[in-house]
Amino acid sequence: MKNVFGIHPTAIIGDQVTIGSNVTIGANTIVYDNVVLGDNTLVGAQCILGEPGAGIYSDASSYNNPPLVIGEGALIRSGTIIYAGSELGAKFECGHRVTIREKSRIGHHVRIGTLSDIQGHCEIGNYVRFHSNVHVGHQSIVRDYVWIFPYVVLTNDPHPPSETLRGVTVEEFAVIATMSVILPGVTVGRDSLVGASSMVRKDVEPETVVAGNPAKAVASIHDVKSKADGSKVYPWRETFDRGMPWQDIGYESWLAGQRA
Repeated sequence: MKNVFGIHPTAIIGDQVTIGSNVTIGANTIVYDNVVLGDNTLVGAQCILGEPGAGIYSDASSYNNPPLVIGEGALIRSGTIIYAGSELGAKFECGHRVTIREKSRIGHHVRIGTLSDIQGHCEIGNYVRFHSNVHVGHQSIVRDYVWIFPYVVLTNDPHPPSETLRGVTVEEFAVIATMSVILPGVTVGRDSLVGASSMVRKDVEPETVVAGNPAKAVASIHDVKSKADGSKVYPWRETFDRGMPWQDIGYESWLAGQRA
């Protein structure tokens, strides 16, 4: 270990752990072997990082914990459990009591809300926002700049219980509103909007608003206007920038800079 900063005396740190500079680890947190914590990471109390997979219970003598790599500047709040064998990008942030299972690949600047459950074998892009109590089933793919609001469920078993898994795919800039359920194998298209409490049984076309049970197309996102002043609100990246890479400069200016 190197340049250890702010590790609580009750924390339990494995012998084969790599800790960057200016890392804080809270009381009663456990960090298993083969965890890498990037610089300036803050881990709250009673977290478990590098939770072993099921293999340790079947044959502990030969089990070797897969690496868990957490990028720099992470904020991991109390009660969170992140399994071995995952990779989290820089500036990751989560609420309390979040669970992230094995073989999750999570990009940079991702925020995951309190009590959310990422069931592993998932791909989550950059600047994704999950609010509280989001459930993401195995083999889900969530692209960059997606918003998923509270109590949304991404399912994966078309004939439960079965051995067949078909993860949901959510494309860039899509928004899924609260208490919606996306059924196995569905693709939610780029820039689409799923209305609250929707049951989505089939693919959602790009730039489309769907709502209801079963969810049906009700409008183009371009038809949606602000209830406050009637202005255009979608695509949301043109009117919202907080926490995004185009903050204070606008999406088009930022995009032009990316292309230069």
